[in-house]
Amino acid sequence: MCGIVGYVGDRECKELLLTGLERLEYRGYDSAGIALVNGSIDVTRRVGRVQMLRDAVGDGSHPATLGLAHTRWATHGGVTESNAHPIEACDGSGVTAVHNGIIENYVQLRTRLLEQGHQFHTDTDSEVISHLVEEHYDGDLVEAVRLAYNELHGHFAFAVIHRDHPNEILAARRQCPLVVGVGDGETFMASAIPAFMSETRRVQYVLDDEIVVATPEGATFLTGEGDVIERPIEHVDWDESAAEKQGYETFMLKEIHEQPDAIAETIGERLYHGELQLDGLNLDEQQIRELSRVVILACGTAYHAGLIGRYLLEEWARIPSESDIASEWRYRRPVIDERTLVIAVSQSGETIDTIAAMKEARAHGAHVLAVTNVMGSQATRDCDSVLYTRAGLEVGVAASKTFTSQVVLMYLLALKLGIVRGTIDATRAETLLAQVRALPELAQQTLDRGHLVEPIADRFWESEFFLYLGRYIGLPIALEGALKLKEISYIPTDAYAAGEMKHGPIALLDDSTPVVVIATDNHVYEKVLSNIQEVRARGAHVIAVATEGNTRIEELAEYVLYLPRTEPELQAALAILPLQQLAYAIAKRRGLDIDKPRNLAKTVTVE
Repeated sequence: MCGIVGYVGDRECKELLLTGLERLEYRGYDSAGIALVNGSIDVTRRVGRVQMLRDAVGDGSHPATLGLAHTRWATHGGVTESNAHPIEACDGSGVTAVHNGIIENYVQLRTRLLEQGHQFHTDTDSEVISHLVEEHYDGDLVEAVRLAYNELHGHFAFAVIHRDHPNEILAARRQCPLVVGVGDGETFMASAIPAFMSETRRVQYVLDDEIVVATPEGATFLTGEGDVIERPIEHVDWDESAAEKQGYETFMLKEIHEQPDAIAETIGERLYHGELQLDGLNLDEQQIRELSRVVILACGTAYHAGLIGRYLLEEWARIPSESDIASEWRYRRPVIDERTLVIAVSQSGETIDTIAAMKEARAHGAHVLAVTNVMGSQATRDCDSVLYTRAGLEVGVAASKTFTSQVVLMYLLALKLGIVRGTIDATRAETLLAQVRALPELAQQTLDRGHLVEPIADRFWESEFFLYLGRYIGLPIALEGALKLKEISYIPTDAYAAGEMKHGPIALLDDSTPVVVIATDNHVYEKVLSNIQEVRARGAHVIAVATEGNTRIEELAEYVLYLPRTEPELQAALAILPLQQLAYAIAKRRGLDIDKPRNLAKTVTVE
């Protein structure tokens, strides 16, 4: 997730671009840059927040009336000035680009372009865009961008300018946001409306697989084949606060709905044409085969993702695995050695208990793998290898898209280890990888059914207690769903393994108790149905999360929230979505500050 801003018109654009970047800084703040065209292209880049870039370019005017700017959330390549955008092609080419998203086939494209004599200056996937445009350019920038666009695989939005085209911005989109702002004698291009909303409220939305030619006179929309598309101008009446949240009422709601994109970005080029590559794992195949056990350490929501990872590693890779709370594990005397893989999961990469546990694990000779969302964080410096989730900045304190991204990365890791260790055969691996690839679409289908939680919230928002139950991979989802409800609605909530209900929690049930049960399709489904019957016998009200097609559950539950059918283990990434929506709907009815729940901080950096 990165922020793109572009301007072409008759005004000096430096300040317009910087202001636009500041309004998109929620999309990324690792580094920022600006390119201004005035006979030549002046590019300035800085690591850090937009203020660092503003300080670097100074307060003086600049005559450029065409420019691009970018604020980065790093996914490929470290957080360095050379990796910041805008990114130029070869010296003297005149081509400069900015990019948001993932280019899945960048390795193949980069190899070919290097063989053709192109010189690369960054470690990013983004740079192939600039060089591809340069390769195809023969005086027609529109055609060069169209040809380059058609070679790219992945999900992305990008914008390109050329020194010799002082009145054109070329841009394209595939599954990443891009919008045009229509002014009088000027045109804006951005990842989101807040970038230009103070200048114009007239917009044109760029749809998937479209190319846009922006000039001072307006924007022309093209297909990948070059055919012209008509696009209406719409008026936006958001206030400034709503604009920052892209029209959603809170950041958390926005982030819940960003999960298909976050999942897609986390998968990205790691799964390309059926091949699974985990650059950054830093374990060769022999080391993977020699692993004797895996220990997953995390806190809070990340701990629940780690629990899912434990099930996956045992199921697919057949490695003895355990998942533990980092704040507890760090004070034990762990039994680990150089054949132990320790996976430390932390959204921020700064969680103090997880960091301390990582250091303890390395001191005992274990290989430590960090799973985090933030490049350059402490976890990335205290590990032997690192895999990044790519959820982008999460503003809401209660985690949503970072959790699902962690779960998806656990899928990829367990599959990789299973394939290498030979515990998943080629046919099974192909099936699982194809269904992982489909998860963004399935997540979108699940979120689109969010209205189904509204009558449940209407009925139970005043309840004094909720119980969540699950078995097998449904247990971590029950734990995470209960945590979401506790965090943002302040309703006392417990979560239990359904088979343990008779060992105490059943005493809490009466005819006022809502019980949320994860009843997705797997080998313990019949056991879960029996547990539901036990709940109903005590008069409690059952809200079930189930797999499409399993209609028998409607005889046992008062409410059923169905998920699209996929592999049983993959249901975890979908099952949490309606539970996030339910917690949100209940908290909204209780009139609470959902983005900033009391007593909580986004990152726990003190013990």
